[in-house]
Amino acid sequence: MAAVPEPSRVRTKQLGGGLTTGVIALAAAAAALLIVGLVWVGSARGRRASEARLTRAFDELYGQMSALSANMGEALTRVETLTRRQHILDDLGSSIDLDDVLERAAEAALAIPGVDASVVSTTASDGSEVVAAMGLPEETVAGPVLAGPPDGGRPRAVEVLYRYEPGADPSALRAGIGIPLRGAEDEPLGFLSVYSRRVDTLGDAAIAAADGLAERATPAIENARRYREARQLADTDALTGLHNRRMFHETLAREVARAQRYSRTLGLIVLDLDDFKQVNDTLGHLAGDGVLAEVGERMRSVARTADVPCRIGGEEFAIIFPESSLADAEAAYQRLAEAISGRPFPDVGTVRFSAGLAELRIDDDALSFFERADRALYEAKRAGKNRAVPDGDEPG
Repeated sequence: MAAVPEPSRVRTKQLGGGLTTGVIALAAAAAALLIVGLVWVGSARGRRASEARLTRAFDELYGQMSALSANMGEALTRVETLTRRQHILDDLGSSIDLDDVLERAAEAALAIPGVDASVVSTTASDGSEVVAAMGLPEETVAGPVLAGPPDGGRPRAVEVLYRYEPGADPSALRAGIGIPLRGAEDEPLGFLSVYSRRVDTLGDAAIAAADGLAERATPAIENARRYREARQLADTDALTGLHNRRMFHETLAREVARAQRYSRTLGLIVLDLDDFKQVNDTLGHLAGDGVLAEVGERMRSVARTADVPCRIGGEEFAIIFPESSLADAEAAYQRLAEAISGRPFPDVGTVRFSAGLAELRIDDDALSFFERADRALYEAKRAGKNRAVPDGDEPG
């Protein structure tokens, strides 16, 4: 399907030139009429005979000015819309952040005439769906955005869906177009979908515009996906699949700043496996690696979506708990103890750990916050291991 030719600057200039010509012509007509009026005022003869003609001339001029004003308003609106859409399209490839690229594509789709809502979706390397939507409530796009075409999704295939119920809510979306996004090697990337509240607005022009936008957006989405995949590899501990030490400290600094700015709570657990050296010495490092990988899996199984589990050392781990107090961290420790120590590890048996718990204080920065949790971990080790010790200072 052919892409829609994008509005060019030449076209915009021509349109602007047409408006300027119209304004000049209208001004000239007004000036001529003004001269006629002055002559009329200065002449006593034939005033009554000319009065009717002059009135008609003024009425005609007023009508022309009103029509030109309306045309100018419509033309300026079209120019602004085209300029905005072109600006968004030009900016698509200027970002390598996947969420940002999808949002820009959805915004460009919303600028297509007749479109009231848009959704752009793709699949990340971990299998999760990344979605950006404009003109739709968040809960509407929580699930699959649009099913693929019945033929399996040919390149540039288009599926048009109509959902019309007489007497339904006039604000409801009644028509949709889904454009499959295909990569350079025909790899399925996701969908670009546009929706309208009327069934007669998404015709051939809208389909062509959406298809052209999909062609423009696909390379930018591919680049952003590759960048996200590379960043995830750089931020992930290869053995456990958890965030690594560098990512832990970056995330902790960001969450501390956010919590301090908005007066939110923030919890932290730093934990260390007890007597792990014996596992390596007795069963070998391969068995020890198996234990670490299983600990990472069990930590993920009890972590909430907002929690950030990390491996920050050999057998040392941490979990950041946004919007959580010290009591929440203590409850999370109980879940961790049940998940890690409550079930034996293959060929190893029971694995126990010590933990230090802390809640962010008013005067904390990321470093002091981490150091308080780390000191609490040291106290847990000194007190006999296999336990959690809350930080001794009361949170501010």
